[in-house]
Amino acid sequence: MRPASPEHLYEPTSGPVTLLFMNGSGTAPAVPRPAYRRLSVEQRRSQLLTAALDLFAQRAPEDVSLDDVALAAGVSRPLVYRYFPGGKQQLYEAALRSAADILERCFAEPETGPLTRRLSRALDRYLAFVDEHDAGFSALLQGGSVVGTTRTTAIVDEVRRAAADQILRHLGEPEPGLRLRMTVRMWITAVEAASLIWLDEDKQPSLDELRDWLVDHFVALLAATAATDPQTARVTRAALKLETAEGPAGDLARRILPVVGDATHLL
Repeated sequence: MRPASPEHLYEPTSGPVTLLFMNGSGTAPAVPRPAYRRLSVEQRRSQLLTAALDLFAQRAPEDVSLDDVALAAGVSRPLVYRYFPGGKQQLYEAALRSAADILERCFAEPETGPLTRRLSRALDRYLAFVDEHDAGFSALLQGGSVVGTTRTTAIVDEVRRAAADQILRHLGEPEPGLRLRMTVRMWITAVEAASLIWLDEDKQPSLDELRDWLVDHFVALLAATAATDPQTARVTRAALKLETAEGPAGDLARRILPVVGDATHLL
């Protein structure tokens, strides 16, 4: 088999194994050689990261070995080291960076239409990731991984800040003040906590219920902050103008009015 070039590696395809036997004349008969599938460096690296992410989704990072990754990717352990000479730590950080990129994209949403609808779509993507990567997500956010470092912590914080920036952009406030920033970041923390509790509670309630509940929380947090912060009040009024009676905000209003209807004595 010819050696792999620096740019490409070759992987045997599945199929019967062919052996060479000497014939009567002492020469080897012509037999077909195994076919090889050529992968670029980027394709091979992507293959290894995908295999690692799949394993980290099922198990905590400390329970995944390089042998496990090699087996899942259908390659040898030395090949894994060729791409990740830093071993498991480097592979974990690269896989985490890949997962972080996915999570950051979850909150990317066109800035049109009712805010609650935009949040609902973003949460659908985020919660789908949580559902598919439950074990790895828990280990990541709870800091339970023995392979965690300041770099991995920084990657997680970057996801949180990126999500906050996306939401603040949707609120249309170019210079958000402290109260508004804190409100958004508190909600993101609540989303993370709710996701972990949801996993701990055997994924109950349903994803749709959890999503709607988290959207309600965001509206409630905005309203509570708006009561004492003029900037948040202005942003909240502008956002509510885009809402409809049939949307999440209208539904929340109809459900909450009966709860506070008997509290007129507080006014």
